[in-house]
Amino acid sequence: MKPNPGGQLAADEVLGRDRLIARLWQVLERQSLLLTAERRMGKTSVIKKMTEQPLPQMLVKFRDLEGLRTPLEFVEAVLHDVQQDLSGKEQAMGGVRALLKELSGAEIKGFKLPKSIEQHWKTILTKTIEDLMAQQEGMVVFFWDEMPMMLDNINRDLGETVTMEILTTLRSLRQTHSNLRMVFTGSIGLHHVVTQLKKVGAAGATTNDMHPEEVMPLDLDDAILLAQELLTGANIDVRDLAISIAESVDLVPYYIHHIVDELQQLNSPITQTSIADIILDNLYNPSNRWDMAHYRERIDTYYESPIVPFALGVLDELAVTANPLPLSDLLQRLQVQSNLQNLDREMLLKVLSLLQRDHYIGQQNAGAYAFRFPLIQQYWKLSRGLG
Repeated sequence: MKPNPGGQLAADEVLGRDRLIARLWQVLERQSLLLTAERRMGKTSVIKKMTEQPLPQMLVKFRDLEGLRTPLEFVEAVLHDVQQDLSGKEQAMGGVRALLKELSGAEIKGFKLPKSIEQHWKTILTKTIEDLMAQQEGMVVFFWDEMPMMLDNINRDLGETVTMEILTTLRSLRQTHSNLRMVFTGSIGLHHVVTQLKKVGAAGATTNDMHPEEVMPLDLDDAILLAQELLTGANIDVRDLAISIAESVDLVPYYIHHIVDELQQLNSPITQTSIADIILDNLYNPSNRWDMAHYRERIDTYYESPIVPFALGVLDELAVTANPLPLSDLLQRLQVQSNLQNLDREMLLKVLSLLQRDHYIGQQNAGAYAFRFPLIQQYWKLSRGLG
């Protein structure tokens, strides 16, 4: 198995995820799914493997939505995926074709819809799904990667009302068709979009029928196996190196691929120190392939301005603390800083909740807070000049 950092993996190269995938199929038998994870955990590889190896009598469709910015573009994507699968079936998609002809006044060929019918996107989407479900005896699952990113794009360009309509329409379709499932995944949490949508309604109700499930790092044995397979594929034979690689990057498959890829490019003998040097280079170097700056930048992008100083204060404090901090200790330490003196307990709880949902921190030792991943803690400490 060759190192392939950031590239698309074949289904048989996605190691250590069989139990998770079995769990996700179990969930999908009863309801739709919100698949959450810190970036780099391999959630896209997981759903790609699921689409390549679906359960019997199941139609699955995968689509990356990151670049879409309007409801009509989303409908075009769904229409493309549906027609692509059903184009050879008699009477398939007849309802939506008739609707498109009625709305546009002409036969529409291909999947590019005229802007003149953009206001009817909801009706077109509903009819498309109706035609699809009428042709299917088994379950239909749409795997929509970067759904929160698409919704955030639409929300920024077209506003909360339009974004809310997309979510409510998708919920209505899930409620209407008992064999229809949707899987939302993304590198930003859907909760950021939902928070903005609360201005125009009960946004949380649009996804409360979907089961949340988190993609975690690999188990230790699976991470070691992945590192061993990659080392073998890279013709690197160093005793016990696989264990060090797996543990040094928190058992995250993306970073394991990167470490082995960079090891095979070294001209010097490979040692345990080589791993630490590669990690430090990627944490210090702003042009590194790991793009660690994302962890700082997304706070400015997705957090409300008044909260940003508090979020940074929490992470700065936890980055330099050897042991997890209870709430009272953390509040006391933050309030002595001149720019955080107006931080109270309720605001701190709100910030901690956000940072937990975004996978920065977790609760340990009877509720005390700490970074979830030592690698991110190390980056934060170095990039913020905290010693």
